[in-house]
Amino acid sequence: MSGTADGLGDEELAARLAEAYTGGLYQRTALTNDLAARPFTVGPRTCERLYEILVSHAEEDDRDPDLRFGLSALLRCDGPWPDGTPGRARRLVRYVLDRRDPTSAPYALLGTAALAGPDAYREVVERLTSGDGPIRADELAWLEEWGTGNAGNAGNAGNAGNVEGFALLAEVGEKVWNYGDWFPPLQDAWKRLLGRGYLAFSRRALEAAEARVAAIQAGEIPFKADKAFTSREVAILGRAARLALERDEPWLPDLLVRLLRGVAVAPSAAVKNLPSQALLFELARAAEEVPTPELVTALREARGIVRHAGVRKQLDRKWKKIDAALAERADVALRLPDLGFAPDGTRTTRLGEYEAVITVGAAGAELAWRGPGGRPLKSVPAAVRRDHGPAVKELRELVKRTGVHLTTLARVLEGGLPGEVAMPYGEWRDRLGAHPVAAAVARRLIWEAETAPGEWRAWLPAEEEPVCEDEAVAVRLWHPIRATVDEVRAWRDLITERRVRQPFKQAFREIYLLTPAEVETGVYSNRYAAHILRYKQLFALLRARGWASGMLGPWDGGQDAVAHRVLASGEWRAAFHHEYVEPLYDFELCTTDQVRLSRRAGDGWRGVPLSEAPAVVFSEVMRDVDLFVGVTSVAADPEWADRGEDRYADYWHRASFGDLTASAEVRRDALARILPRTKIADRCSIEGRYLVVRGDLRTYKIHLGSANILMEPDGAYLCIVRSASGGPGKVFLPFEEDRLALILSKAFLLAADTAIEDPSTMGQIKRGA
Repeated sequence: MSGTADGLGDEELAARLAEAYTGGLYQRTALTNDLAARPFTVGPRTCERLYEILVSHAEEDDRDPDLRFGLSALLRCDGPWPDGTPGRARRLVRYVLDRRDPTSAPYALLGTAALAGPDAYREVVERLTSGDGPIRADELAWLEEWGTGNAGNAGNAGNAGNVEGFALLAEVGEKVWNYGDWFPPLQDAWKRLLGRGYLAFSRRALEAAEARVAAIQAGEIPFKADKAFTSREVAILGRAARLALERDEPWLPDLLVRLLRGVAVAPSAAVKNLPSQALLFELARAAEEVPTPELVTALREARGIVRHAGVRKQLDRKWKKIDAALAERADVALRLPDLGFAPDGTRTTRLGEYEAVITVGAAGAELAWRGPGGRPLKSVPAAVRRDHGPAVKELRELVKRTGVHLTTLARVLEGGLPGEVAMPYGEWRDRLGAHPVAAAVARRLIWEAETAPGEWRAWLPAEEEPVCEDEAVAVRLWHPIRATVDEVRAWRDLITERRVRQPFKQAFREIYLLTPAEVETGVYSNRYAAHILRYKQLFALLRARGWASGMLGPWDGGQDAVAHRVLASGEWRAAFHHEYVEPLYDFELCTTDQVRLSRRAGDGWRGVPLSEAPAVVFSEVMRDVDLFVGVTSVAADPEWADRGEDRYADYWHRASFGDLTASAEVRRDALARILPRTKIADRCSIEGRYLVVRGDLRTYKIHLGSANILMEPDGAYLCIVRSASGGPGKVFLPFEEDRLALILSKAFLLAADTAIEDPSTMGQIKRGA
């Protein structure tokens, strides 16, 4: 009996897979969640049993067979494929061709047909390729070149080479709506396709697509709206682009620029439709999954020439996700273009007798105008608006694009913190420290250089140049968890005194150390368990922070979910468990549970004790979960207490005014440095969990975690939904954080409580004054 996942034998695994396949979503989810974290193989008996299940489930129950289920098992089979598999494959092919839509999962069907034998294969090819275009025909011809040899399965019935090729294509690019992935992803799937020459085919396909759109633009092929490519060709081109993007092929950027320009506009300026809206969106989806700076720039340029307003709108919805995905690819994202800026971070454009100057600095990219003699102007000169309208528009677009690059770079650098990624000083200088655009971000961050093995010296480029004569010296971002308390304090003092606004929270970054309770529980943490969160907000925040999660809801299998984030260059994976709870006041809610960590183990993950994780990995994971709880907890809703008694009232009061989390502790530290520099300093003091503000009517205690307020002398709760007036104005903040800004805004408002104009707020204050 062969060894399989989770210590299961071949027979037992087959039985569990059979139960999951024929059972409901709940059984399937339970098994796939259990297996997804472990690399494993399946034995021949399991493969045979799974094909028996596929056939009986289809023929006896008249249910769509998931052909990927069987092919995925064959890809993981640790022995010869069962002799009876080709016969069962023929029955499956016949069932699909006679009763079902054969185009819903074409690669899985082609793979099953190749397994069934030449007659079944020819029939499926004829059914699937009719009218599907030359690019699809070329792909099938490439697959034919795989031949019949297949290592480990020589002598199997059917075309084993074709079976493997189609199975791999189904594995990497074919999702069936009512089924998903049964097994952990094959880490070498793309490598195996590459080994068979798929990269060469990918380039050939993309070049053919480029030639076709060039012919459409030249009038050699008649223009038809969104008909330049068939739907199957679009899918093939998307997969080809993803593979080349993953490999970062040098020939790809220029090709994609030409291809995107060709599909983005019709040959006639009077036509708003596109030659291939479908391919434009497919390449945008590829950018969400495998982005490069060049592709992102090419997409933005294509968006700029699109005439169809609806297409522009749909593309605009994708930029945030694309930028977040690029931030996860630090190896390519640091390849930032200079965008025509001079070494000092300026770009000057002469328009008539005026000059437009774009400057990259701490505030991002800013456009200013100069008149004759270099005289500064407050706005765009009328003559420039009249004579150079398109140029002004391009300059404004450049300002926006530069801002996007800066935001993306900051995300990339922050995302690399858990991996403690280092680079040679020479590379750091060229890509970041001396780069015309990137320097605006890099010079406001603290870096450290390895001056001797294991010894690191920190410096802030905005204040001093590094002591690095050797270009090979390793440089990495500084993290407070590797520093002493005195060093952290010194950096926070410097950042505040020199008014350095960091691109992300670094000097004031929260650190999370393993607690005795977590050492005792071992493989999980309950530090943030049993909180009540607003689920829609949580789901959006999970995605924004790079966590993947299924959707919770009142349906079968929707009662619990696990959000995952892969970090530290793919070596570690965090799991955040949360569960659906009954909605209240029309809010969708969930409750939090354990946090766990896993380490990469071959094709899967191995759960480990929290103590085995690097301190920076553990800290960054807990920081994210702290953020999720702090931002989306019902305790952060100032109006919740006014909705009357409910089953979560006790939780709201406990969480609203309870002990401070690590993020709230950092907030208190920042306020201790900020407040003495403000005009309300003599009215404020920090006492334990609260910022205490002395007004003329009352004294107020603002909780440093939730920002909720209690009033003295009776401890009454004060609800301030918004506090637009009396804000902190131009008070310097060393990092951007909504909760810190909210607390300061409330403090300024309450310090001058007699000037409050909002009747609701004033009514609450005067009731007990």
